[in-house]
Amino acid sequence: MSVENNEITLCGTVEEEAVYSHNVRDEAFYVFKLRVPRLSVTDDVLPVTLSEKLLSESDIKVGKRICVHGQLRTYNKPSETRPKLILTVFARYITGEQETENPNDVILNGYICKNPTYRKTPFGREITDLCLAVNRAFGRSDYIPAIAWGKNALRTKDMEVGTNIIVRGRLQSREYSKRLGENEFETRVAYEVSITDVENIS
Repeated sequence: MSVENNEITLCGTVEEEAVYSHNVRDEAFYVFKLRVPRLSVTDDVLPVTLSEKLLSESDIKVGKRICVHGQLRTYNKPSETRPKLILTVFARYITGEQETENPNDVILNGYICKNPTYRKTPFGREITDLCLAVNRAFGRSDYIPAIAWGKNALRTKDMEVGTNIIVRGRLQSREYSKRLGENEFETRVAYEVSITDVENIS
């Protein structure tokens, strides 16, 4: 695979209107949610960040069907306990929805930055959790969680930190229950890349 090191294309329906998120060098950025279909019954509802300029040029309305082309970005959001890693789709440009067999396509060229975690589900399905450091301009990196299944789980479970790999897959959302106290739980949403293909290029 010969690719840019961080590419994502999502095609779906605008789920929520864009709201102000933050400011960088006097430029405002906004976030909205995009509902992207899966092969299974459940859709993914995914966060998209875009600049004020791109927002003014695009028709971002609830119910509008669009394609977002950009990159995966992460940043640390301060909290009372410890910073929380936030993952978002950073939009470079937006088009009207196109006919496509794959409405959710991610390609990353990065480095394993944590020891992979291998496990089996109660039904015996093999899974490896990964974190990839993907470089971008000005010496920055994005730290992107990913999950490999089956044969890809076996291929990646013993890879060492620093291994350079290319992965292809889809960005997915997953609900989980976070324990806050003895009898208190909160439903949260995690985002990760579900890997369909992996290539070791170290």
